[in-house]
Amino acid sequence: MRRVSAQGLTILLWVSLPVAVMLGLNAGTVNIPIDVIIQQSANLLLQSSSTDIHTNQINTILFDIRLSRICLAFLIGAILAISGAVMQGLFRNPLAAPSLIGVSSGASVGASIVIVLAGTWLQNNALLGLSVVAVGAFIGSFLITLLVFRLSTSTLGTSVTTMLLAGIAISALAGAVNSLLSYFADNEMLRQISIWQMGNLSTANWARVSVVAVVAVFVLVLFPRESKSLNALLLGESEARHLGIDVQRVKKKLILLTTLGIGTAVAVAGMIGFVGLIVPHMVRLLIGPDHRWLLPVSALAGGILLLIADTLARVIIAPVELPTGILTAILGAPFFIMLLIQQRREL
Repeated sequence: MRRVSAQGLTILLWVSLPVAVMLGLNAGTVNIPIDVIIQQSANLLLQSSSTDIHTNQINTILFDIRLSRICLAFLIGAILAISGAVMQGLFRNPLAAPSLIGVSSGASVGASIVIVLAGTWLQNNALLGLSVVAVGAFIGSFLITLLVFRLSTSTLGTSVTTMLLAGIAISALAGAVNSLLSYFADNEMLRQISIWQMGNLSTANWARVSVVAVVAVFVLVLFPRESKSLNALLLGESEARHLGIDVQRVKKKLILLTTLGIGTAVAVAGMIGFVGLIVPHMVRLLIGPDHRWLLPVSALAGGILLLIADTLARVIIAPVELPTGILTAILGAPFFIMLLIQQRREL
């Protein structure tokens, strides 16, 4: 695949972002014209109030429902993509994904436990704007990742290869536990588990956006600071140590931040696949493996991709909404297979 300028791709993505946001505000069961969106946005910025019921309804749809969902989609897409780029750099494998360390499978088990054992009343309550199901998913992802990390760490340090194998084994075990919980669940519980695992952003609100935004700030600021360390790790751990990199510290920091970011994203939005795999892989093919550009560009591209995917999910079979995770899988899997076939032909 032909390389492009990292600066040029960044500019293109920033130009595409407001277009994607405008389409997200426009699309839905209630079609709001672009000129109305611009006018209402200007009124909001000028703090111009209105007593017209129709205008207030449009404002509610635009800024309380759609804009919060747009922000949530962008933040989660950015977290998934930059975490995927970091995992690919850490494992030195362009086909690696954040789920390899067990974050997603742990979140699935945590959510299923809450759905099956907590009862409807507990599920409908919230903590810091998140449902108890989301909190359970985050705790599950954290505990599973901690277990994988402990299994792969010895007095000699953390082995990336052992972490990969431990992640696969623990993910398989988590899948078995999840199947066991589904077996004992009733029809309503099964439906809730299935919907959560499909991944969707229909529960978006400003409280959830605030929680994800705080995590996104940590992830998007701290990950790029390790760009030089990730570049050194591409040469191998021994070479990175000779270059003065504290490899063990870098591993711990990257895994902790990945767990925080992916755990929060999965807890809030459910299982949204392929964003953390395809986006950084594509960006790497386009601009190269330099993490100083790869990480921020992947985050921006991931946010825009998930924003567009969520917009399509809302309108493709309107008035019914398709879960976003299903759409990313339907579009992502064939695209990734085509990408692999093309690379094989180029070898």
